[in-house]
Amino acid sequence: MTTAELVVLAFALAMDAVAVSLAEGLRLRRPPWRAALLMAAMFGLFQALMPVLGWVLAFWAADAVSEATPWIAFGLLAIIGGKMIKESFEDEDDHTTPVVTVRSVLPLAIATSIDAAAVGVTFGVLEVSVAPAVTLIGVVTFALSLGAVFIGARAGERLGRWATLVGGVILVGIGLRILLSHLLG
Repeated sequence: MTTAELVVLAFALAMDAVAVSLAEGLRLRRPPWRAALLMAAMFGLFQALMPVLGWVLAFWAADAVSEATPWIAFGLLAIIGGKMIKESFEDEDDHTTPVVTVRSVLPLAIATSIDAAAVGVTFGVLEVSVAPAVTLIGVVTFALSLGAVFIGARAGERLGRWATLVGGVILVGIGLRILLSHLLG
């Protein structure tokens, strides 16, 4: 796999994390740097770790794991997206600005990076040098996710409660896309 192919792959793998970062930015409206950096770091870390996991699983039990992962990703994103949709219909006074913690970002990071495990399987088949590849994937995901949080926040300030609704719909949509691509592909 060439460097150019790895760069394209890194951008493609980052897109789910970028979409979720945008949705989270919409919801947060004014995220502190700490929250944005935490989200971007978690997304970058998991996008880098999942191909390593896939690479290891390629030699062990790839078939067993590959059947469950789309369902897990769909479930996590549907629950979180559904919660955001519900929040969008509540009065602004009924809920405070969400707090971003490792615990709140972890399910999103896992759900958006599950497809990267399949890439790791192909790394094993194509004999790709894993360390530089996953480093590139992690760095690209981190940078794009960080920018997306702030872009989403700017839009969220203007859209108000509609931003939370849109963010929730985006998360549910990503979950459905992952599940349907598995079922139909």
